[in-house]
Amino acid sequence: MVQSAVLGFPRMGVLRDLKKANEAYWAGKLSQEDLLAEGKRLRLAHWKIQKDAGVDIIPSNDFAHYDHVLDHIQFFNAVPERYTKQKLSPLDEYFAMGRGHQKGGVDVPALEMVKWFDSNYHYVKPTLQDNQTFSLAENPKPVREFLEAKEAGIQTRPVLVGPVSFLALGKADRGSSVDPITLLDKLVPVYVELLKALKAAGAESVQIDEPVLVFDLKPEVKAAFKPAYEAFAAAGSDIPALTVATYFGDIVHNFDVVPAFAGVQGIHVDLVRNPEQLEPVIKQLGPTQILSAGVVDGRNIWKNNFAKSLDLLQTAVKALGEDRVIVATSSSLLHTPHTLASEKKLPSDVYEWFSFASEKVKEVAILAKAVTSPEAVKAELEANAASVKARAESTRTNDPKVKERQAAVTPEQHNRKTGFESRYAQQVKHLSLPLFPTTTIGSFPQTSEIRVKRNKFTKGEITEEEYDNFIKKEIDLAVQIQDELDLDVYVHGEPERNDMVQYFGERLNGYVFTTHAWVQSYGSRCVRPPIIVGDISRPAPMTVKESKYAASISKKPMKGMLTGPVTCLRWSFPRDDVHQSVQCQQLALALRDEVVDLEANGIFVIQVDEPALREGLPLRKGVEREAYLKWAVDSFKLATAGVEDSTQIHSHFCYSEFQDFFHAIAALDADVLSIENSKSDAKLLKVFIDEEYPRHIGPGVYDIHSPRVPDEAEFKQRISEMLQYLKPEQLWINPDCGLKTRNWDEVKGALTHMVNAAKYFRAQYTKA
Repeated sequence: MVQSAVLGFPRMGVLRDLKKANEAYWAGKLSQEDLLAEGKRLRLAHWKIQKDAGVDIIPSNDFAHYDHVLDHIQFFNAVPERYTKQKLSPLDEYFAMGRGHQKGGVDVPALEMVKWFDSNYHYVKPTLQDNQTFSLAENPKPVREFLEAKEAGIQTRPVLVGPVSFLALGKADRGSSVDPITLLDKLVPVYVELLKALKAAGAESVQIDEPVLVFDLKPEVKAAFKPAYEAFAAAGSDIPALTVATYFGDIVHNFDVVPAFAGVQGIHVDLVRNPEQLEPVIKQLGPTQILSAGVVDGRNIWKNNFAKSLDLLQTAVKALGEDRVIVATSSSLLHTPHTLASEKKLPSDVYEWFSFASEKVKEVAILAKAVTSPEAVKAELEANAASVKARAESTRTNDPKVKERQAAVTPEQHNRKTGFESRYAQQVKHLSLPLFPTTTIGSFPQTSEIRVKRNKFTKGEITEEEYDNFIKKEIDLAVQIQDELDLDVYVHGEPERNDMVQYFGERLNGYVFTTHAWVQSYGSRCVRPPIIVGDISRPAPMTVKESKYAASISKKPMKGMLTGPVTCLRWSFPRDDVHQSVQCQQLALALRDEVVDLEANGIFVIQVDEPALREGLPLRKGVEREAYLKWAVDSFKLATAGVEDSTQIHSHFCYSEFQDFFHAIAALDADVLSIENSKSDAKLLKVFIDEEYPRHIGPGVYDIHSPRVPDEAEFKQRISEMLQYLKPEQLWINPDCGLKTRNWDEVKGALTHMVNAAKYFRAQYTKA
């Protein structure tokens, strides 16, 4: 019989329950006992959803209060000493690694957090020492949660990040030089110990995620699979049966690793992202190994096309037999919203096109039945076919005027009038910029008052005039505080914006919006991605009113803030019926109109953020990656090149590792780049020297994801490190990212220290 499986389920709950509980705990409004009880309630609810849907293989240990990789850091006792020596409770130590801790005499920053492959989810990076050891925590989380489900009458398959991926995704701590993969011999015995504990608890099988198999792997990483999985095989019946899971790409290029998995029960592959790998993978399986076929999309919200999925599944069953095929989600459903049932305001026709996590688990179960007993689910198959057909024939998707404008785009529209040196000389004169100019990335605190007012306006409880007046007062406050801080380039603070992508999507044709379709980005931070359903255009200016008002009351240059075309695309749920390059160019043309309108209204510094540019990078080098970079860079340039040379174009990136695609960063031709850098080694900036990058750079000098406020000495130290790799005239001083998640006391404290540090260096270099 063909079985069904889910690789992971969203953690937050129907109404972001986990977010609210975590934040209440951090604020001292909820006890540790009550927080843990809420986590247990959510886990039980999520297991029940899957069981009720008829899913055969239900995951456990996919839940995390902050991040699943951080869970592994803690239950493998790989916690850096700077946290363990604080003698915090295990829960507070865990959160300290995720978000920093600055109270009760303890002051430690968070560990580095980076994107999970090419998704918008962030994981906490394992940070390892030269003398690193590993040991299994007492009563480890995977065992606890397996027993919790078992007690509720639900048999689960625990999920672990595999040992090779855990190490390959880690890094050496500052002051250490260890290559994480060399620690494999120390780590694998601890995995074996954990697997034995799971077997003793009653686990029949375990899902071992090795997603790094979709990368181009270094030889030493490839070589690590053999000893790791030989050790598991040697444990024999003392450990559960194992399924190695890969996702977000194909594994064909790493088939030389597959013999290492001879002792595992099954291999999971992502057939949504790479359906063409199906037959080659089947040929690689051992004579009894099971194929877990990931045919239900774990990354997008479109209803599954049952007919297409069944073609793949029937191919697998024909080759392997019913007992050796599992129908599964392509990846964890972490990247999808909780349930479509919460959406009461979507147009009825569009509603029928979507499937969120709770619906996707039903799709998995239906497909498993349909492979061998289609008559048993005949009504479901017919309804699915009708929905797929209705979407394909909908008039919502096509706008002839948008297509005409795209066809008329010329190469010249992608280029500024002159080169950077000529432009920047005009900008310095026009904007009166000092050495080491200070600015912020865009947003200021989104206070509860702002959120309440926006909610009232959305519900029609206050008038547009009342809301506009409120927003003006918030902009007044933001400008006043920047006056007091003595920043050099101001922002208006974005009090009117709910989200950096949703805000623009709501003002563009071609999008639809949800009310409860939240997805975890990191920790307690959730986003509600808009959904692209048709051709995109801008019916009216989107940001001009607020930026123009802010500039009118500002002593210093006011920066207009836009989200770039690639990020608008990547942080939306994109269409799956049109290539992403087409959607991105449509967004670029809409943003080009906005950039030109901002300049015409007195905004001469315009930041077009592209934090998702790297995220969208295909995971492997080659033709596909270069093609992506070509259309992504062209879209950014098309959006920004319509202004005069005296107008300064900024862009922002949520990472500092550009080595693999630096040529594309340079090709953007932005006058100033700001990058998230505070938790990265400053030596990563060396690439800007090696590549003789001529333009200006603002590496983030402090971590905005943490509530801690660095002192002035810490800022000076960071700037001093940066000056080892950057020229003084290149360097801008700014935070890592926007400040919307912080409170005003944290913001004012940190920015005061930041500005003072910048002035210190300005004085030193002016004297010189």
